[in-house]
Amino acid sequence: MWTNENRGKYKRDQLRYPSDMTDEEWTLCRTAMREVFNGVMYVLSTGCQWRYIPKDLPPKSTVYRYFCEWGYDGVLDRIHQTLYVLCREKLESEASPTAAIIDSQSVKSAEKGGPVLIHMASTLVN
Repeated sequence: MWTNENRGKYKRDQLRYPSDMTDEEWTLCRTAMREVFNGVMYVLSTGCQWRYIPKDLPPKSTVYRYFCEWGYDGVLDRIHQTLYVLCREKLESEASPTAAIIDSQSVKSAEKGGPVLIHMASTLVN
């Protein structure tokens, strides 16, 4: 119920727009994006199933949703490329490798796998 005491609490004149959230409201619904990213990286680096994401990370449904969205939007590819270039520069190497080594066993297994594996092998080389 709107009372004089409550009106001041919910007054939105100090906000940029009346539809903006206050800091207090934001803390109630914000997902810690760093923790979501940590969850995505945990699954990618360990290969664990989504249901085995540690309990101190955001819920598996949240992590999985962002993983799908970021994969679809190309965000994960851009993050990977950016980190890859930064790591190479830190090692004082060219941003893109100028040479690659492929052993004959890798080439043979890619040929047997069909177009999908051949495409995957070529993206690893590039």
